[in-house]
Amino acid sequence: MEIVKKIKLQIPAGKATPAPPVGTVLGPAGINLQEFCTKYNDATRDKMGDILPVEINVYDDRSFDFVIKTPPAAFLLKKACKINKGSVKGKNEIVGTITEAELKEIAETKLPDLNCYTVEDAMKIVEGTALNMGIKVEK
Repeated sequence: MEIVKKIKLQIPAGKATPAPPVGTVLGPAGINLQEFCTKYNDATRDKMGDILPVEINVYDDRSFDFVIKTPPAAFLLKKACKINKGSVKGKNEIVGTITEAELKEIAETKLPDLNCYTVEDAMKIVEGTALNMGIKVEK
């Protein structure tokens, strides 16, 4: 089987429906929307409330498979700070703070999808994202 299309989406866990935006993107690819939604919702039910990136491979016979990634670092940081959005002015405006323990927890969650091997390196990457969002890390 040959992959004819790769699609990347960010969908709330357990809440995929054939309606837009999912249907709008996957419909033209020719895959069974209801089947995708059922499989995605079953696979993400335990992460309800999180927004999860998913990479979908569509094959030439209209079958598909997908890989669910870890939630975006920005989403995890906002959740830890209990804020709805990051700073408009970046690191010049502090909108929230997290502890180093929370930073480590987020880094451990993100590690499989990051371009590094140690939790310490992952913490530096996530801390950079936090600073750009106006979130201070208390050490």
